[in-house]
Amino acid sequence: MAAAAAAMTADEAERARGRRAALSFAAIAVVLGLPLWWRTTETYRAALPYRDIEGLGQLPFQLAVPVAVVFAPGSVPGDLPRPLPFRDMQEMEISVNLKPSITSRYETVYRRTTAQEDAALDVATAREADAALHPLQDASLGSLTMYVVPETSSLLPQGISIYVGKHRSALVRAGGGLAALRTRLQQLTQVMSFTASSISAALSDRVPDGQLGPDARRHLKSSLGYEITFSLLNPDPKSHAVDWDIEDAVNRYVQPILDKLSLVANFSVDSQILYYAVLGVTPRFDKESSSFLLSAHSLPHVINPVEARLGSSAASLYPVLNFLLYVPERSHSPLYIQDKDGAPVSTNAFHSPRWGGIMVYNVEAPASPQVSLPLHVDVDMVRVMEVFLAQLRLLFGLSREELPPEFLLESPGNEGLADWELDRLLWAHTVENIATVSTTLTSLAQLLDKIGNIVIKDDVASEVYQAVASAQSAMAELAAGHLHLAFQASKEAVTSSERAFFDPSLLHLLYFPDDQKFAIYIPLFLPMAVPILLSLAKIVREARQRKKEPTKMD
Repeated sequence: MAAAAAAMTADEAERARGRRAALSFAAIAVVLGLPLWWRTTETYRAALPYRDIEGLGQLPFQLAVPVAVVFAPGSVPGDLPRPLPFRDMQEMEISVNLKPSITSRYETVYRRTTAQEDAALDVATAREADAALHPLQDASLGSLTMYVVPETSSLLPQGISIYVGKHRSALVRAGGGLAALRTRLQQLTQVMSFTASSISAALSDRVPDGQLGPDARRHLKSSLGYEITFSLLNPDPKSHAVDWDIEDAVNRYVQPILDKLSLVANFSVDSQILYYAVLGVTPRFDKESSSFLLSAHSLPHVINPVEARLGSSAASLYPVLNFLLYVPERSHSPLYIQDKDGAPVSTNAFHSPRWGGIMVYNVEAPASPQVSLPLHVDVDMVRVMEVFLAQLRLLFGLSREELPPEFLLESPGNEGLADWELDRLLWAHTVENIATVSTTLTSLAQLLDKIGNIVIKDDVASEVYQAVASAQSAMAELAAGHLHLAFQASKEAVTSSERAFFDPSLLHLLYFPDDQKFAIYIPLFLPMAVPILLSLAKIVREARQRKKEPTKMD
């Protein structure tokens, strides 16, 4: 009996030791193993400013324009509300159907001319006055200075009430009192700063199509850089040996306008000559004029076959602007482009929105049919560059709109771009950059919120915070009337938002399906978990059996 009791006691002690060991293993696995595994395998996600990103799309745009109205002697209206100098502010909402409102604010200072300005205005022509007044003006981007001259002044030609110079100033003829003057000033600010249509075009991705003008989507979208390619297409090199001095033409005509646009973006220019490159559309022969014609409806079919030969946009990070000079083959010469009404186009060229332009350059037929081939052709680069520069201005939305007959706009000259036209471009691009940053960050936030196993590194989060801060700074500078600072901040915001959105680390765990997780973790955890689970199940069964056994009473 004693031996049996001792054996039962030893067996019970062994079972108790086994239960304690199983419970210890289970406790270690649950208390230490699972948290350690969870910590070492969790996806690191740095915190992002989701609320600030959402708020970017709700912030109202306030575009402040500093305006100075300067009265020359004999031009001060008699119904001014206060003696000069004084300040005035006028706000108006730009009618764009968007949730965040867009308000323009003109902060106007009314004053008299200084002695230096009086001397500058004492010249023969408005052009001379514009040049003399330029060093005396506020040179900050976005500012406007309007000089009111007497109604009898000879500076302005007969029938002209408003002269817009090459810089950021204009001459306005007095007359009609303060109300008439303010009407002219309002027209002038619309010309020299921004309009509802230019802001709508900058926000074309957000504005409904029904509220956009016909040219709203024709302008190039804002970018940090552009590549300009000039291509000479010679489909018949056996008949024409074409020579064009593109390097000298670019330095003389294109580079000045690019130097001025360098504040907007970075530009690179290259050129190429393509032989045996045809338009891909067979022109129609016209017997009456003994020429070949390209109708307006066939022009869209010209670009795709030609673009396949260009090869410039395939490896480019920035938008490519293509300017093509096409010398028709001898069998299709002369070649002329027709407009929608069937009339010949004076420039013999056409442009494609957000792509570039093509000009057809006809070669005069030789006087003698016995002339030796190929014919040597020297391209008139002055005529060609006039067309290409006009197309470049159209692509950037710098085409001059039709104005009332009392307006006179000074030609920008060799620079190809007036200072106030540069400001118009900066206003539109700044607004577009801020809207682009808001859209990019909102898309990124929605993506990261939807897919929880994407790693968010600290450098990605830092770029997002930087983009939000720069966008907010750009809007604050716009409201303060600091156009240059606002544009620079918007460019920094675009750069940071694109770095964050296209960061390659965001894609590492994006395509990691659950079946691969099970395939990796089951061979690791199953051999360890099965013995522990079986031991725990055995412990539970034994505990239930002990509860069912009757208690022995002595």
